[in-house]
Amino acid sequence: MRVLVLAALLAAAPAAAQDNPIDGMRPEAPELAPYGETPVGVRTLTFTRPDVVDIAATEDAGGGGELSRSDREITVEVFYPAASGTEPGGTYDATLRDGKTRATLTGRAARDAAPGTGAYPLVLISHGYPGNRFLMAHLGETLASKGYVAASIDHPDSTYSDMGPFPSTLWNRPQDQSFVLDAMAGLEGDLAGIADVSRSGLVGYSMGGYGALIFAGAGLTDGAWPERYDAPGDLLAGLARGGDTLEELRDERLRAVVAIGPWGRNRDFWSAEGLSDVALPLMLVAGSLDDVSGYDAIREIFAETTGTTRHLLTFDNAGHNAAAPMPAPAEAWSDADVFSHYADPVWDNVAMNNVLQHFVTAFMDLHLRGNGDRAGYLDLVERSDDGVWDMGEDGAPGPGHSYWAGFSEGTARGLRFETRAPGE
Repeated sequence: MRVLVLAALLAAAPAAAQDNPIDGMRPEAPELAPYGETPVGVRTLTFTRPDVVDIAATEDAGGGGELSRSDREITVEVFYPAASGTEPGGTYDATLRDGKTRATLTGRAARDAAPGTGAYPLVLISHGYPGNRFLMAHLGETLASKGYVAASIDHPDSTYSDMGPFPSTLWNRPQDQSFVLDAMAGLEGDLAGIADVSRSGLVGYSMGGYGALIFAGAGLTDGAWPERYDAPGDLLAGLARGGDTLEELRDERLRAVVAIGPWGRNRDFWSAEGLSDVALPLMLVAGSLDDVSGYDAIREIFAETTGTTRHLLTFDNAGHNAAAPMPAPAEAWSDADVFSHYADPVWDNVAMNNVLQHFVTAFMDLHLRGNGDRAGYLDLVERSDDGVWDMGEDGAPGPGHSYWAGFSEGTARGLRFETRAPGE
């Protein structure tokens, strides 16, 4: 009997080892990072963009004739405030970077839970190329726990499972984001009206950041990008300054944008003129060693978005994976290439996720809810290490206190936060 029990325990050990929580919270996480008091529900919904140019099919047909068209099925993971008394805890069945390995992720959202009452601001979440709707599920859950609806999008031709031609992502990304905002406005059943889309924000990572900037008004520089990126039928010209598609994307419901490691300036997709058209509050997030989107190029975006107040949060010595990706699932640890898609050589994922949760909460609370008290969390000395800790025993700040708001002593190390006003 002992042998049988031991064998059973050993057999169970590998399964138990595959523990993939997305809801990690370090003890020193900044003040606004932790989950709120609202229970979280999650549902998987599918919406259809009808009669869309199918770039993959067009290229397969040679790309020189008539543009192929098809319906575009978009799957969205919707995180929302759940009814009082909802028990926390649920799982996500995710595909990893190699497009075949499956992993079960655990979090606090209850699958298909009854929604709470009321209408909540909407935040769209848009992954990179490739990625999927689970990559930033940590952010979706935490926002929902604080009274937001978060819609995390699977972008066709751009997920781990269906990577297609890159021009499809370039053309469709901002349009997918716009379409999902519309779709969330038309939710039916018990979720009808839960998303107040008149107060919408967008968080985009890498190619999601590219799309977010266009959705926010940054028209491309027509024809300036390398030829290898061009879409058939000169489609990308529609996203250039003055382009018909760019004009159709303008949406007063979109009020704030966070672009994490946004791709595009490093390949001349924008000029200063196009970026200056962004008029929405903007937060950029980047690693100082980003070699995919190029940190210097991201700084150019920061310098050239002169039409708005914008911030740049920098993780010193982090790469392209700064802040956005969830921790690498256990199943990714046996493959260095898959693992590196999630991890950073210097920074801990949970620490970066917590910092992102803190700043996105402050930013969205300020701009979607009008909570002016959050402005203090964005009014910081540029280099955290230059901040002075001067707190009395009673917890009140002394006259010399200038350390980053919401961070305990010494815990903002390696971070920079810059702000520029319109026209600067």
